Amino acid sequence: MTLAGGSANLPAMPGKDPLLAQIAALLAEAGGRDDPAQLERTLTDGYARALALEAERWRLQQQIAKMTAAVARGERASRRELAVAVRLLKRQEGEIGSLRMELTRLQQRHSSAVRSTV
Repeated sequence: MTLAGGSANLPAMPGKDPLLAQIAALLAEAGGRDDPAQLERTLTDGYARALALEAERWRLQQQIAKMTAAVARGERASRRELAVAVRLLKRQEGEIGSLRMELTRLQQRHSSAVRSTV
């Protein structure tokens, strides 16, 4: 994605995200057969992804603030870039929210799995 001083390109939407597919598969399994270690690895990967998305969101918010100032100065190109950046930000916020929701569910499964092995 290039926003600063260049054209704004949205990254292509991936087909099925492997991490989200793994989380969905783990959540779809019958309770009681969970491997706490596998759940923990997936949670670690998921939280790392969430942090990376949040860092990117923060950078995008900073870029939007700069573009908003440029639009206020009347720069036309920045207006188009700003619209693309806002759409990307909304999409990222949705992805982060969905990921966090699934991670919460997975964390609950992990807690149950750990309790059942004690």
